[in-house]
Amino acid sequence: MHTQHSSSKRKPNIIYILADDMGYGDVSCLNENSKLNTVHLDRLASRGIAFTDAHSSSAVCTPSRYSILTGRYNWRSELKDGVLGGYSRPLIEQGRMTVASMLLEAGYRTACIGKWHLGMEWSLNSDDITDVDYTKPITNGPTAYGFDYYYGISASLDMPPYVYIENDRVTAMPNRITKSETELGWWREGPTGEDFIHEEVLPRCTEKVLDWIDQAKDDPFFIYFPLPAPHTPVLPTEAFQGKSQTNAYGDFVLMVDDVVGQVVHKLEECGLADNTIVVFTSDNGCSPGVGIKGLAELGHHPSYVFRGYKADIFEGGHRIPLIMQWPEQIRGGQVCDEPVCLVDLMSTTADVLKLSLPDDAGEDSVSNLPVWLDQELKQPLREAIVHHSINGSFSIRKGKWKLELCPDSGGWSYPMPGEAPEGLPAVQLYDLSHDIGEQHNVCEVYPEIVQELTKLLSSYVKNGRSTPGAPQPNAGGMEWVHSLEWLVK
Repeated sequence: MHTQHSSSKRKPNIIYILADDMGYGDVSCLNENSKLNTVHLDRLASRGIAFTDAHSSSAVCTPSRYSILTGRYNWRSELKDGVLGGYSRPLIEQGRMTVASMLLEAGYRTACIGKWHLGMEWSLNSDDITDVDYTKPITNGPTAYGFDYYYGISASLDMPPYVYIENDRVTAMPNRITKSETELGWWREGPTGEDFIHEEVLPRCTEKVLDWIDQAKDDPFFIYFPLPAPHTPVLPTEAFQGKSQTNAYGDFVLMVDDVVGQVVHKLEECGLADNTIVVFTSDNGCSPGVGIKGLAELGHHPSYVFRGYKADIFEGGHRIPLIMQWPEQIRGGQVCDEPVCLVDLMSTTADVLKLSLPDDAGEDSVSNLPVWLDQELKQPLREAIVHHSINGSFSIRKGKWKLELCPDSGGWSYPMPGEAPEGLPAVQLYDLSHDIGEQHNVCEVYPEIVQELTKLLSSYVKNGRSTPGAPQPNAGGMEWVHSLEWLVK
């Protein structure tokens, strides 16, 4: 059994690589039938730990990112359903502690490189949010939330404006309008920077990360690297086209895997690998729009054995790959079945550095350090995990039980909200120990479990937190328009 020690002369570096819409089943060490050979992620797992029961807090991207950086469930923000766009205003509340601001205060150099998708304030020429004055600085972007440096794009690679942003300025003025209507490589019509080519975004951001490691290596650093891939537009570069022998999405996943390899190789080259925590995960499950039927015909299932995809309340919406290494502290080759959530990054990082969080920060974050260090648990790390779908539907998981407080998928899979057959029970209860595919709704067999979990989730909502501490307010108070019909008063 490992115990934490302090042989290091300095605090560990932290690199958090967040894939965009990548499924649990896309990683070969997590899926024995994967048609994709993710050699670099498999190596990361062999040198560290792979989680089999890890979850994003939401089944879609903006809310998941909010939770990762704030340690707070996404539905406590003003965004109760859906996602932001490329021109949206900031979602993270002014003055709220983030993982980055906490680490900055602890003496870290901090960088965010990649897809932000949490809103920023563009300088506008009029009341139209798309009428941007690109010559003026952007305010309340990543550098306002604890990052020393930012380079990347405002939202998903299929959402305009298509410009690179460095700190608070665009790197080049838009000089044309672009749009793509190819099946997997599509993006919405929008202004495009003179230096912006969609296919180059992932390689360019990767290069920035590698350069930043070189520049920052003399100090402890935190790099948050939210990839624009393998989300649409699916744009593998020439070296990866056809490599997976599946489809363009499979090729793009292998390109993501290669990015992880490049980052780890750079750390090794700089002599930093042993004392750097490298985390790889995804913001939600795989999108159903990446040719999943064709992949299934080839025997590849991005959601593995789980029901549903991105956007859904089902496991395929939010059960995600989570793999990490920290050679100095984490024993290699571990597989962890403990249920954890991406909202836990803040508390875990605080625990690593022996920092204490104030009551108004990380309200839903639980330290995962005991399982990183292979310590024996006397009880589960988390009392429960709350899941959330694109339309704002809730689910709560405690032990083997998962209660979904909606009759449908809450997302894009059958039965879709508004299209579900009549007569379905208002809630769904699944025993995941026997029914990982969520096929047998047992809500009528175990009404006491439904009641217990509804009551627990109600207390989490009303207290503004799910961890011990003083109650906190939720943005928007308790007056949510929908999704809280089940709340126990």
